This record gives sequence, C-alpha cells and structure tokens, in this order.
Amino acid sequence: MLFKYKSIDYTGANKEGEIDAPNRDIAISGLQRRGLVVISINEENEKKSIFDISFFEKVKMKDIVILSRQISTLFEAQVSALKAFTMLSVNTENKLLGHKLTQIGDDLQAGVSISGALAKHPDVFSDFYVNMVKVGEETGKLNQTFAHLAEYLDRQYALTSKTRNALIYPAFVILTFFVVMTLMFTIVIPKLSAIILDSGQDPPFFTKIVIGVSNLFVHYGFFALIFLVLLGIWVWRLSSTSRGKVYLDNLRLSAPAIGNLYKKLYLSRITDNLNTMLSSGVPIVRAIDITGDVVGSLVYKDLLADVADGVKSGLSLSSAFEKHPEQIPGILVQMVQVGEETGSLGNILKTLTDFYAREVDGAVDTLVGLIEPVMIVVLGLGVGILLVSILMPIYNMAGSIS
Repeated sequence: MLFKYKSIDYTGANKEGEIDAPNRDIAISGLQRRGLVVISINEENEKKSIFDISFFEKVKMKDIVILSRQISTLFEAQVSALKAFTMLSVNTENKLLGHKLTQIGDDLQAGVSISGALAKHPDVFSDFYVNMVKVGEETGKLNQTFAHLAEYLDRQYALTSKTRNALIYPAFVILTFFVVMTLMFTIVIPKLSAIILDSGQDPPFFTKIVIGVSNLFVHYGFFALIFLVLLGIWVWRLSSTSRGKVYLDNLRLSAPAIGNLYKKLYLSRITDNLNTMLSSGVPIVRAIDITGDVVGSLVYKDLLADVADGVKSGLSLSSAFEKHPEQIPGILVQMVQVGEETGSLGNILKTLTDFYAREVDGAVDTLVGLIEPVMIVVLGLGVGILLVSILMPIYNMAGSIS
C-alpha cells in the first residue's frame, strides 16, 4: 500500500512524502525510524492511467543487468544497502526503475530486507532474482550474488536478443513479399489486364489465372483484410488463456527449423538457471520450481513441475528428466547423470549451458543463412512470374499490330 504522510523532522521542519508499506502501522514505524514525527498519514489510492509512467516506459533486462553490476560494485566498496539503492534511484536513466528503487529504499529504511523489498515489484524483479538475493542475504555474500545475477542476466539477454533479432529479418522479408504482391494484384495487374482484355485477344492460361486472382483481390480484398484482422484478434485472445499459450508453445516447438531453435534456447535457460541457483545454495526442488517460472515456455514449465514432483518423491534429477524424451534430449540426461554420480553437477550444468548457447548461435546463423537467399529468390520469382504472365501478351499484341 502507498501512504501519503505529513511529518516534522528533528529540526522542526515540515516534511511531506509517500511511503510504501504493507499496512499503516509499519508505515508509521518506518517513518519514526527516520527520526520523523508523524502528523498525519493516509492511504493513497494509486490510479493507473495512460499518463502513468509505467505506460510510457518499461524496465528492460539490460537495465537490470546494469543495475545488478552497480549494486555489486557498491557493496564491494562497503556502501550500505540503503545508500546504494538511494544513489542508484537518483542516477538511473530509466524513470520507472528509478521510481521502483526509491520505493525499495523506503522499504529498506522501514526495516524490510532487500529480498523482501524487491519481492514487492514482481514486474521488474523475477522470483528467480528475489530468491538469489535471499540466498545472498543468508550467506552474507550479497556482492557476489549480484555479480552472478548480472553475469547470468547478461548471458540470457545476449542469447535472447540474438534469437529475436535473427527472426526479425525473415519476418520483414515475408511482410515485404506480401505487401509487394498485394500492390501488384490491386494496382499494377488491373491496369495491365485492362489493356489485354480491351485488345480482344485470348490471353494465355497463366495470364487468366493471374487476372482472376487480381479480380479476387480487387473485389474481395476488403473481406480478406477483415478475416485477417479477426484471425489476429482470435490468436491474441487464444494467447491470453493458459490452454491457448500451451497450444501456441507446442506449435512453436514443432515448427520446422524454428522449433529446434526454441528448444535449444529453453534448454540453455534451464541448465543456466539450475547451475546459477544450485551453485548459490538454493535447494534443488526450489531451484527447479523457480526455473519453471522463468524459462519462458508453458510446455517446459509443466515439464519442470513434473520433474520437481519426481525429485520430491526420491528420484534423481537425471531420472526425472528421462521421463520426457521428447523435450529433454538423451545427451542432457546422460551428462546430468554423470554429474550426479561424480558430485560435479554444477560443472556439468555449466558445460551444458555453454554447449546449448553455442548450439543456439549455430542454429541462428544457419537459419538466417538459409532464409535470406530463399526469401529473395521467392520474392524475385513471384514478381517475375506476375510480370511475365501479363507483359508477354502485351508484347505479342504490340508485335501483331506492327
């Protein structure tokens, strides 16, 4: 809850502001710890609107990477947590993140732990992030924890960005292809076909097909556009339901070429998450549960929930993974088994993370290398066939006139 307060400090000066706390009593206690005498305090009803700062600005993973490195550096320099978050809230470029850090600073001053303060902002700090910080608090190694978090998030950011950027170019080429084809069928072909039909000659078979398709675009293109809009709305509504998300995840994983890329990306996230959390002292069942929340796929989230149940019942991690041969390859199961038998599971998971990261890089490069020439050839052939189908009859007509 957000409370608006009026108070007097030790010099007798009036002070007003806001404090975020679970209830009124904790808010008052937090203000008193700051040496303030509370005159009035009221709950502030936060109204979300399109003018709210969060509508215009989002906290990106890159911002969290930079923040984690800065916190790690400040903790190594023996700067207190309250002062560190206060300094960063003023100096951060992202206004929304600065607002969140200010609230975290208020919570720290009120006596809340760092992990507890971070947990109040799940839209910025994931369950994985909060649990890692909690472990750092318990072990007294917060500076190392934030350094590990920065390295982990940096790896995930680089991997995800490369995958996303690799899919942007093919999507742009495909969109360009459909735009060019639409313009050809609705603007260029009708004008050229009118010349052919006015000449009275019998056009070739392929020319008739092209003219027929062009007529469909001209006379029924609006209905096709409405259909596409309705299809987009249906897909959007489908993606907002749990069942729909699972269906789309399965569709993505089963798609040719792209499915293999996403599978390797999710496996890289799983091994990296488990390695980071287990090496920081998080219990294995808890690590598996948290990994399921941040893996980014409902299919693998359900899989990891089943793996966690298996580990709880006494199975080893490799045996629990072995139950899902479609999503978990045999090489991963065998490597995890070796790690369990030799007591070096952390090193094995790190090796697997590096392996799948290289596999994702290779898959991305291969995908881009194949899609670029294929899309260019398809676009060229499509435009070429259309022009030949229409221009050849015009050339024949011009030849017969001459």
